[in-house]
Amino acid sequence: MENKKKKCSSLNHLQIDAINYCQDCKIYLCNKCQNFHSELFQNKNHHLYNLDKDDINEIFIDICQLENHYSKFKYFCKTHNVLCYSSCIAKIKNELNGQHTDCDVCLIKNIKDEKEKNLKDNIKFLENLYNTLENSINELKILYEKINENKEELKLKIQKIFTKIRNVLNDREDELLLEIDNNFNNKYFNEEMIKESEKLPNKINNIIRKK
Repeated sequence: MENKKKKCSSLNHLQIDAINYCQDCKIYLCNKCQNFHSELFQNKNHHLYNLDKDDINEIFIDICQLENHYSKFKYFCKTHNVLCYSSCIAKIKNELNGQHTDCDVCLIKNIKDEKEKNLKDNIKFLENLYNTLENSINELKILYEKINENKEELKLKIQKIFTKIRNVLNDREDELLLEIDNNFNNKYFNEEMIKESEKLPNKINNIIRKK
């Protein structure tokens, strides 16, 4: 409900602020009309709401809020995307009606059916989108697991290759070291010569003594 002060629904009091609203009559009442209304319907138990004190927003949910319009909505203006009632679409325009004369208007029931269909279509679309996203996420998970498996397999292959290379290098190292030892011993070092050299001083000494 708008904060703008409502005016009395009586044609004679259109410029006077309303103080009450009758839910049964669907009219706004100024002070003068309220007294008359109370006398007229004193035994009818009409539901009156004080516009300054009562929280009456909910009773206006299906009531047209345009100035001095107080009937229930029957139509929907597609042009302005608002609910309205017969005076809103009247062919004769004046300050109180005809605001949606030239608009694309339909019955609330029709727009309700259309909105329900659109809602169902949107829900169906969202459900399909959800399923698509869920499938995509599952596919991504599978792809990630596969990539991770490939990564581990690649690491294992590299480890095996380098282990083999290290083994080959170690074997080759041993071969080369052995070859160096053999070559050195054969060419530069003769153990028998050393033994014979060690005997030489004794031989010389023996020869000297004999003389």
